[in-house]
Amino acid sequence: MRMLHTMLRVGNLDRSIDFYTTVLGMKLLRRNDYPDGKFTLAFVGYGDESTHTVLELTHNWDTDKYDLGTGYGHIALEVDDAYAACEAVKQKGGTVTREAGPMKHGKTVIAFVADPDVLISLH
Repeated sequence: MRMLHTMLRVGNLDRSIDFYTTVLGMKLLRRNDYPDGKFTLAFVGYGDESTHTVLELTHNWDTDKYDLGTGYGHIALEVDDAYAACEAVKQKGGTVTREAGPMKHGKTVIAFVADPDVLISLH
């Protein structure tokens, strides 16, 4: 396993991209619109996603602001097989809150696991 990204919801995507790239010196790695889901994902970081952990900025088109603390989404971990990882989590007493399967409006297979305080996404 390796850590892929941490997801944050943002109200103004362009403002957030500008902050992370201009102020913190990250690079915009990719940006994708999902019209059916009415959201955009932008990934920023200090290096390529294949070798660095990055930040996923999620902009839900119908939300222009989040209160401090309500924009946190999840930590994503890369696994060899999300289906097998879910079974292993359950066998070890963990809770799978979303079984492995394609993400809505996309093709990436993901699952969600609850930690005592935050959401973990398995990819």
